Amino acid sequence: MKTVAKRIQDRYRYALVVLRGLVKTDFKLRYQGSFLGVAWSVLKPLMLFAVMYVVFARFLRMSDGTPTYPVVLLLGICSWNFVGEATSIGLRSIVDRGDLLRKIHFPNYIVVVSATIGSMISLAINYVVVLIFALFSRVHFTWRVILVPFSVLQLWILALGLTLIFSTMYAYFRDIAHIWEVLQQMIFYGMPIIYPLSYVTDKGGIYAQLARLELLNPIAQAIQDIRHNFIAPETQPTVWNQFGSWWVPAIPLGLTVVLIWVGVYVFRKNSKKFAEVM
Repeated sequence: MKTVAKRIQDRYRYALVVLRGLVKTDFKLRYQGSFLGVAWSVLKPLMLFAVMYVVFARFLRMSDGTPTYPVVLLLGICSWNFVGEATSIGLRSIVDRGDLLRKIHFPNYIVVVSATIGSMISLAINYVVVLIFALFSRVHFTWRVILVPFSVLQLWILALGLTLIFSTMYAYFRDIAHIWEVLQQMIFYGMPIIYPLSYVTDKGGIYAQLARLELLNPIAQAIQDIRHNFIAPETQPTVWNQFGSWWVPAIPLGLTVVLIWVGVYVFRKNSKKFAEVM
């Protein structure tokens, strides 16, 4: 019994060492050769935020009219950028690390997990910038801030589930990278990230009902929960306060569990064949 336990312990200790090394290497390689280096992890969402704020808040007047809206917008963009970055880099991870996987024996999933953790580091840096913006905007933080890590964890699980599926598909079908790139743009503009959900729900009618249904999308739900708990609990609607039934909030959480289960299942089923197709 002790021998079995020691083998399991040694196996996961080795996996953790490999994971730590891959995370460091991946994060350094992302900005290798660029003049600004890791600063780009902050500059990209800031530049996108500047464009979106001018276009949607100033010209189109699609804001909730509150002083916290710019910070809420920046927080949403940073959170979505994490999903996009983690999946876009992660889906190529198995193919890009094909030589390493053939030479060194370690669990294949570590390569995918390391890509998503590297994106989590960028997200943490972005959240520090958001916090600075929030302090300058005199945001009044509440006890709900302690709930933010749980929503961030859910967002990472969603990104990991998608990445496990996409990296498996990419090993056989390279076009999935281009398809996902197009889908990202559609999802970005379709979800309440650049426009406040209250902008639609406050108008009532059928469009308000359809807008509330967007919160059943677990990615939209997680991002809205982060905004609600971190910055603006008074102005940011969530799945927890938009539906009268207690079981409705369980839908996006259940979809999160299903997605990670499908991702793990698909990846494990095909992982032994990766060396043959790469």
